[in-house]
Amino acid sequence: MTAISQIEKSTALPIPTEFGIEGMSCASCVVRVEKAIKSVPGVNAASVNLATERATVTFKDAVDTAAVLQAIEGAGYEAKIETQEFLVEGMTCASCVSRVERALKAVPGVTEANVNLATQKATIRYVAGATTSAALSAAIRNAGYETKTTVNVATEDQEDRRDVEIRSLARQLLLSVVLTLPLFVMEMGSHFIPGVHEFIMDTIGMRESLYAQFALATIVLFGPGFRFFRKGVPNLLRWTPDMNSLVVLGTTAAWAYSVVATFLPSALPAGTVNAYYEAAAVIITLILLGRYLEARAKGKTSQAIKRLLGLQAKTAFVDHGGEFVEIQINDVVVGDVIRIRPGEKVPVDGTVVSGESFVDEAMITGEPIPVLKSVDSEVVGGTINKTGSFTFRATKVGSDILLAQIIKMVEVAQGSKLPIQALVDKVTSWFVPAVIAAALLTFTAWMLLGPSPALSFALVNAVAVLIIACPCAMGLATPTSIMVGTGRAAELGILFRKGEALQSLREADVVALDKTGTLTKGRPELTDLVVLDGYAIHEVLGLVASVEALSEHPIAEAIVAAAKGKAISLQAVTEFQATPGFGVEGTVDGRKVLVGADRAVQKAGIDLSEAREKAVALGDEGKSPLYAAIDGTLAGVIAVSDPIKETTPAAIKALHALDLKVAMITGDNSRTADAIARQLGIDEVVAEVLPEGKVDAVRRLRTNGRKVAFIGDGINDAPALTEADVGLAVGTGTDIAIESADVVLISGDLNGVPKAIALSKATIQNIKQNLFWAFAYNVSLIPVAAGVLYPVNGTLMSPIFAAAAMAMSSVFVLGNALRLRSLNA
Repeated sequence: MTAISQIEKSTALPIPTEFGIEGMSCASCVVRVEKAIKSVPGVNAASVNLATERATVTFKDAVDTAAVLQAIEGAGYEAKIETQEFLVEGMTCASCVSRVERALKAVPGVTEANVNLATQKATIRYVAGATTSAALSAAIRNAGYETKTTVNVATEDQEDRRDVEIRSLARQLLLSVVLTLPLFVMEMGSHFIPGVHEFIMDTIGMRESLYAQFALATIVLFGPGFRFFRKGVPNLLRWTPDMNSLVVLGTTAAWAYSVVATFLPSALPAGTVNAYYEAAAVIITLILLGRYLEARAKGKTSQAIKRLLGLQAKTAFVDHGGEFVEIQINDVVVGDVIRIRPGEKVPVDGTVVSGESFVDEAMITGEPIPVLKSVDSEVVGGTINKTGSFTFRATKVGSDILLAQIIKMVEVAQGSKLPIQALVDKVTSWFVPAVIAAALLTFTAWMLLGPSPALSFALVNAVAVLIIACPCAMGLATPTSIMVGTGRAAELGILFRKGEALQSLREADVVALDKTGTLTKGRPELTDLVVLDGYAIHEVLGLVASVEALSEHPIAEAIVAAAKGKAISLQAVTEFQATPGFGVEGTVDGRKVLVGADRAVQKAGIDLSEAREKAVALGDEGKSPLYAAIDGTLAGVIAVSDPIKETTPAAIKALHALDLKVAMITGDNSRTADAIARQLGIDEVVAEVLPEGKVDAVRRLRTNGRKVAFIGDGINDAPALTEADVGLAVGTGTDIAIESADVVLISGDLNGVPKAIALSKATIQNIKQNLFWAFAYNVSLIPVAAGVLYPVNGTLMSPIFAAAAMAMSSVFVLGNALRLRSLNA
């Protein structure tokens, strides 16, 4: 089995249902949506990610999409709904229609399915991210019908939703700027630019100037700024205010006060008749600018996913009746024979049936050298054919191909929450209400204690508090760093199956490695066979190889290969028995043969003294000595050596550079293990460990509170991978090992381990920087906005500067997270 095929199954994880959500703007939105979804009966867990705008929901039993959608809408937000049409072949009556509709509605995430018998079309509405075209197509086929062509509709001309949002924000921002600029010049220019006031008085007039400002500010507030009212007002009415609510309260207060000052000045105390139209309009403009920059930065955080998606072919040349016809990739089905020409991308996973070529698999394995593909070789969708041409039979299509599953794995990791996020959630759950309370307190304090005109001071400072205290930066601090960090890891051939590993990996003190297949190539070679008096080499090797031929152990394969290399024929074996960690035994042509470690031979009561010295010498050379006994008598010593991977020494050196201890866990005897450890510079050795003892070995390494990261590749490594604080599986390993791991190194290169740890450290450091900025920003600037410096030096913060600072806080957090994209680890 190839390295690629061995990790395919591992990526097919049980994935919770995902829901795309529109309208979230800050961390308090995240908390509100999570709380609403978790209250739905049958929901086991829910995690909402502001950066990806998705909710990941795990159900206890049946998936109840409708209830979750209702909860999302009840919290004041909308689920992203996409629509897709399928041409369905084979329907003949109304019962067919009913059958297809039932099959489609049973797909998790589908909200509506309508099938038209006359047009042979199925129109499906589903929650974005909750299902795929491949899953919908499979549902139709499982119902007994065929679907050939799919057409996306109502998806903004199939363009990326975030790009549509960016363009919408750009248009609104431009309109807001055009309207706000003359308003700002009229009001602020009159104060700071000589002659502007006189020009306005002579040409427009004071009263007309106020009317013009009212018109411009009103259009800005209820035109481009209406997006804040659409979300903020309902949340205020539900007593669940969010960031939009803060903007609505602040800008409406400034605008409403100005309206009263313009049209009913007698209602205000003497000396307080002032207009703040420019503040309301500029606040909207600056926050729109922040949203626009934020949306663009968010788009960059998902570049890794976009690059992975870009690896997918769009079409395939499929054999239809002896002629190769180009069809859309969604129309390829399992069993299709596909032709690949030089330079083309392999569209789906499959097995070569004819031809030969070299294929570049760097996008999967990280190895730059193309791999030869011939008949019966496996090929992977997204890899690139080089010079030759071949045909292959599709074995996996749609969401089942390895690339699609890798993309899904990265998306799951990007959408996960780290333990560090728990603090953020607790703070943001009460943050917005606390800000509103602080604004009210500010208003009251200035009204009671402020100088004249107290009402004007109270209004301006309360608005400044509302505007500057944006929890957006808090909500973006963690998920954006996770998105960029895991995306960059994927580009380096490191897949974080669990987002939590991104945090826990950096805390590792000891990196424990399994020897065979991890430190070594996992393909042992027979290096020595020393026979005792009375035995011939060919005789012993033939008997030993005959027994080992029934074993699947790599050492057995090496012994059998050596026998075949000497043209020694193998004989039939009876009474075969294999004891993990000890050895194998069986009867060959009436002779009892036992092959195994010293403990196996000693257990059988056989004296080892005659060959012990030679075995010790072989062990000192880093070889694995085994004993062979025939008919209860020691016959010889066999030495097997598993070549160390070329990348292993550099990887261990890199781990030491990160101040980590390196331990080796192996079933080899102590002398052999110590020899390898000396050769590689390994700090600790746990030798002669039986397969079931690896878990205990990991526990022993945990002494004194040390955190252990375990790296393995075999089936017998799975329990240790699960037991360790972080389990890392090399991609050349077995499915069960990879499924038990938290992190997968696709290429099998151990240099991925220090890279993964370096990425973990850099990502968590980045998150801490973001959180520090987000919290420190609010803690320090809210009191300034409230006016605590006014008694000291007369400093007050204009709501306009508060809006600019608030917008830039989110942009700063996103920009800091994007630095991870250039990390080379």
